[in-house]
Amino acid sequence: MRNRIVRGVAGSFILISLILAIFVSQNWLWFTAFVGANLLQSSLTKWCLLEDILKKFGVSDGEKNCC
Repeated sequence: MRNRIVRGVAGSFILISLILAIFVSQNWLWFTAFVGANLLQSSLTKWCLLEDILKKFGVSDGEKNCC
């Protein structure tokens, strides 16, 4: 569940910043680059701040703890 939320937030940030770059200022592309850099960093280090925040708010990771 957390993984889907993280992907949804990242995708939304990228699309919103692209729209803002087209209609407001091209400087919003820096935000797009920032999100991309964070995605790259999390793929290399396996650590994501948003995932930690969601965990503290009690959002489950969707794994079953049984057997």
